[in-house]
Formats: sequence, structure tokens, C-alpha cells
Amino acid sequence: MVQVVNTIADVRRLTAAARLAGQSIGLVPTMGFLHDGHAALVKAAAAECDLVVVSIFVNPTQFGPSEDFHTYPRDLQRDVRTCQAAGAHVIFAPAVGEMYPDGFRTHVEVKGLSDLLCGASRPGHFRGVATVVAKLVGILGPDRAYFGQKDYQQTLVIRRMVADLNLPVEVVVIPTVRHPDGLAMSSRNTYLSSAERAAATVLYRTLQAARQAIAAGERDVATLERELRGLIAAEPLASLDYLAIVAPDDLSLLDQVAPTTLVALAVRIGRTRLIDNILIAVPTPETAWEAGPY
Repeated sequence: MVQVVNTIADVRRLTAAARLAGQSIGLVPTMGFLHDGHAALVKAAAAECDLVVVSIFVNPTQFGPSEDFHTYPRDLQRDVRTCQAAGAHVIFAPAVGEMYPDGFRTHVEVKGLSDLLCGASRPGHFRGVATVVAKLVGILGPDRAYFGQKDYQQTLVIRRMVADLNLPVEVVVIPTVRHPDGLAMSSRNTYLSSAERAAATVLYRTLQAARQAIAAGERDVATLERELRGLIAAEPLASLDYLAIVAPDDLSLLDQVAPTTLVALAVRIGRTRLIDNILIAVPTPETAWEAGPY
């Protein structure tokens, strides 16, 4: 049975006992209202680690003043069932005051990577993400921490923070889990009306159009962007926040498609902001031959 703890002292006792017993520890940081994408992270952690801790904490420092911190969906009992089924052992569900007590004034900021894409739209967001992940790593001392590719920029920020601060944790990134129609699983999907839910598939359709255009030989980024922006504009319920075709290691802008290219976008469907991305490997003459009909 998964154990729910609410204090730093209690979760540290559990992880200290695990380390004393020679067990490996996996951390799955979440904000709760778990879906199958989170379950995939937990299952990956359970396959590689002896003790799996899922943190459930709606982190106020990564929300802007006009964002949905107070209305973000929460359902701990539902999350307990999801964690139990996926193989977690411990849920760490602290209160805000436990993580940010009175007088708290230390933050972690990864400059450069935090200022682009979602960081430009949500100032301070990645400072909040980096700070809470650094705290969780410090509290739990995990061997591995698991994240989803849907939040690609977040994974880059966390990898850079871990490297720069010499944190002894392996960052493991799991492929995006999608609904049958391609929409990336997200806790915020619950905000969508039925009409908005149908419109939200435009994100995945746009990413697939990018893949198809590159496979067909398009290499000019400006041309690609015009085509992809047109697909978003054609959906009446969609409003584009950003669409970027960038280098996957540092999010730098490209003029021509690179051997591996990241296409990332954020789109508002009604009042709900959704993000998605795709990594595209450019076919070479050798791989095209290998994939040929013979």
C-alpha cells in the first residue's frame, strides 16, 4: 500500500532507511491530478528503483500572478489510487508552508534556458520549477528523477541545474504520453469543453505536419513556420502563444533545419494554455536508403 507523508522529516526518515538498506530511490515530481502520463513516469521509476517517491505539490512559485494556482485541479485520493496502481511506494504531499516556511528567500535560476519559449510567456516560471526540484532532490536524495518530454524546456532547465550544481541525481526523460487522437496528456486538459477538446488536436496535427514537411525535403525554417502558423490560425478556438523551430540542446533559433530539430509550441484553446513538442531527426541519404522499399 502506498504511504502518504506530509512532512520533510517523515519522508527523510523513509528515504534514509531505504539508503541504509542499500536501496535505490526514484523521484517523480508532480503537481498532482495524475493521468496516464504521470503513471508512465511512476512505472519507469518502479522498473529501475527500489523505492519510488511521488511528490504531489502544486508549487506556487512557478505560477504567475494571473495564472491558475488556486484553481489548478487537485484530487489526492484519486492520485493515491493512480500511484498505487503504477507501483509507487511513497507519496510526499507537503503543504505550502512545509516547502516555503516563513522567511524563505533562496531561489535557483538557470539563466538563458529559462528566458525563452515558455519562459518568455511566463516570467519566473522556471525559477520556481528549478527551486522546487532542487529542494526535492535535497530533501529526498534520489538516485534518479523522472520527467516527461512534453515539458521539454523544463527537462533542459533541470539537466543544466543538476550539472551546474553537481547534484548527485540522474535525470530520466520519458516520451510524451498521448490520447488516441494525439493530444498530449495534461492535467489542464480537464479545463477544456467538448468543443475545445476537439480543437486542441490542432497542436499534434501541427507537429505532425512539421514532421511530414521535413520528411518531404523542406529545410527552410521560415517556410516551415509560415505553414505551421497557418494551421493554428485556421482553428477558430486556437490562439498561438509561440511556435519555435530550434536546436534541441539549447533552444537556439535555426535558419535551416538541423540534423535533429525541436519543434515546440504553446497554444491557448479558449482560456487554457497547452504546450507540446516533437523532436525530428532529418533523413539523410543513408537513412532514406535504409528505409526504402527494398
